[in-house]
Amino acid sequence: MDFSPADAQPLMWITARPDLVFVEGRGSWLTDHRGKRYLDFVQGWAVNCLGHGHPAIVDALTTQAGKLINPSPAFYNEPSLKLARGLTEHSCFDRVFFASTGAEANEGAIKLARKWGKVHKGGAFEIVTFNGSFHGRTLATMSASGKPGWDTLFAPQVPGFPKATLNDLASVEALIGPDTVAVMLEPVQGEGGVVPASAEFLQALRRLTLERGLLLIVDEVQTGMGRIGTLFAHQHAGIEPDIMTLGKGIGGGVPLSALLAKEAVCCFEAGDQGGTYNGNPLMAAVGVAVLDTLTAPGFLAEVAALGDYLGAKLRELSDELGLNGERGQGLLRALLLADERGPAVVEAARNLAPEGLLLNAPRPHLLRFMPALNVTRNEIDRMIEQLRPLLAK
Repeated sequence: MDFSPADAQPLMWITARPDLVFVEGRGSWLTDHRGKRYLDFVQGWAVNCLGHGHPAIVDALTTQAGKLINPSPAFYNEPSLKLARGLTEHSCFDRVFFASTGAEANEGAIKLARKWGKVHKGGAFEIVTFNGSFHGRTLATMSASGKPGWDTLFAPQVPGFPKATLNDLASVEALIGPDTVAVMLEPVQGEGGVVPASAEFLQALRRLTLERGLLLIVDEVQTGMGRIGTLFAHQHAGIEPDIMTLGKGIGGGVPLSALLAKEAVCCFEAGDQGGTYNGNPLMAAVGVAVLDTLTAPGFLAEVAALGDYLGAKLRELSDELGLNGERGQGLLRALLLADERGPAVVEAARNLAPEGLLLNAPRPHLLRFMPALNVTRNEIDRMIEQLRPLLAK
């Protein structure tokens, strides 16, 4: 394939992109239009939980495409029924609404919480969220996010999202008032720099919300579907939230997300929630294949072991080069640099030859690692070998 920057002119500009086109992917590897291979430790920002071209996903897509793609969400379809049943059987939730993106799922969670507040708490609508959080790119989910600078980007914001400090219960308590209906957080703040909420904080937050009659919403768009070694991240703390959102990994690379809730919270009426593509059988069939793969005996235990291995290798590298350590859970990790050269390292890694390395720097002082959940130890070792000389310079 021939490519020049002029070929991308019809695309709306939203960010700078390198002058390459990816044309093929297998497992942890991508190949560009020139034939160069790249070891992928981004995987579409934790989207491709089974890597590129996984046989179960390819088979689900091709088989379902030959049967039924979309009868409209006004009717039931077999894959969405099967996926909803599987998710409820493997979680503490009773009901599922399917959408296409994590932002849609989080928007739905906000709507559901506000509707519940209208019905059960005299119109309470405020949802306490956290500094450093990321919940999506719609106006409401951007307002809910605590990403620096977003409060003025598309002002005015949607009101009703006071910001607390992660792992600081007193900061949450200080924001609770008569208009508070819920607390919403990511178990691990991914875009915020891979900052985990401690198990003790999650447990205390669950107790506090129960005592105050508030809903607890966990945004597991990035952490859900096995990313940290359990099917859902909140399970590490042994808590049961009222609402959970899923995205990214649930579709293994295709646009699929989900809003899950306890029965007592489900108060939508006809017309309150919907979407042209919600629960379409083509995407839901992939979701079934992903869930079946993740819940197969031994799979999640191996993810946890791989996460420990990746964490140990990053700590060794940090100690060797005098960096500032690593943090995260499972296969969502960050390496803390000694300066703010993260973006430069990302570019240098991509430009390595003969094989490149794909990394992510959500903050200038750190690198984030989100490999496929079936990455191999050899591939982790290869990534460390490629990264070491870049950081040693």
